[in-house]
Amino acid sequence: MAFFAYLLRCSDGSYYAGHTDDLELRFAQHQCGALGGYTAKRRPVMLVWTDSFTTRDDAFAVERKLKGWSRAKKDALIADNWELISQLARGRTGRNDAGTDGGRPSTSSG
Repeated sequence: MAFFAYLLRCSDGSYYAGHTDDLELRFAQHQCGALGGYTAKRRPVMLVWTDSFTTRDDAFAVERKLKGWSRAKKDALIADNWELISQLARGRTGRNDAGTDGGRPSTSSG
């Protein structure tokens, strides 16, 4: 069984990160508002990035990492620009981005 981490772009331009074992179903749920919450108020949504994993834990770990990323890093990921992601990970301080969400909610628009 495959598991997926994904990014949605909402109608207001914000991003939503999630994970699932059924990408088509989960996308349809977000699209019709069946899940409530953040994406239900920002439809329609567009699937802009996804990756597959062999375990749910791996997919969830990537979801959590994405939630801690800046909007610029998410844009670079969508563009498949790993050089820019690497530059952005160093940030202004020169330290590596730990990928933590800093307590921000999963509905981060960044």
